[in-house]
Amino acid sequence: MFVSRIMIRQVVTIDANTNLIEMTQLMKEHNINHLPVLEKGRLIGLVCEDEIKLAAPSSVSTLSVNEANYLLDKVTAKTIMQRKVVTCSPDTLVEEAGLSLRQNQITCLPVVERDQLVGIVTTGDLLDFFLDITGCTMEETTRLALHLPDKTGELTALTELINRLGGYIATIVSPVHPDETGLRIVIVRYRAQNPHQLAEALIKEGYDVISEHRVL
Repeated sequence: MFVSRIMIRQVVTIDANTNLIEMTQLMKEHNINHLPVLEKGRLIGLVCEDEIKLAAPSSVSTLSVNEANYLLDKVTAKTIMQRKVVTCSPDTLVEEAGLSLRQNQITCLPVVERDQLVGIVTTGDLLDFFLDITGCTMEETTRLALHLPDKTGELTALTELINRLGGYIATIVSPVHPDETGLRIVIVRYRAQNPHQLAEALIKEGYDVISEHRVL
């Protein structure tokens, strides 16, 4: 799946002259932590919550309200924004976007196409995607975690058996690396008329079921 499927398209943006008070208000109003800075639609910087906090007066400041507001009015996006912004394109794979966030230790990626900002993807969007592909919000499903040998055909044999036992497989997730047993963990979420009976049948067939959890 590409970033274009999960990115936020209605992005709240600012220009280089937006002051600190306005930036703070925008973040609170829209419940966001990032403000891309644009010039004629072109991304020239990024202001995050951290920059706002560093630029704001300390809570123990001796400045009066008027003095603080005067200084805040003078602090603009161009004075605090990140100028070297890590971005991605709409056709970036979601997992590549996640890797970029992780490697660069950042919390958002502005999405740029033909030098124009077209969206933004955040760590929250990536988490929502992960929750979706694991199916954890699906009701009336059973989640099984079990061990499988890391061999060709093992996953196919498991899914075919679940189907024969009357189960409808909703999602399958499997980490790449084996655990301490040398086996891979496979997490299957399925629906069945008698889900516990299906799990028992898998155990009788020799599968090492680690855990079973029913979502009502």
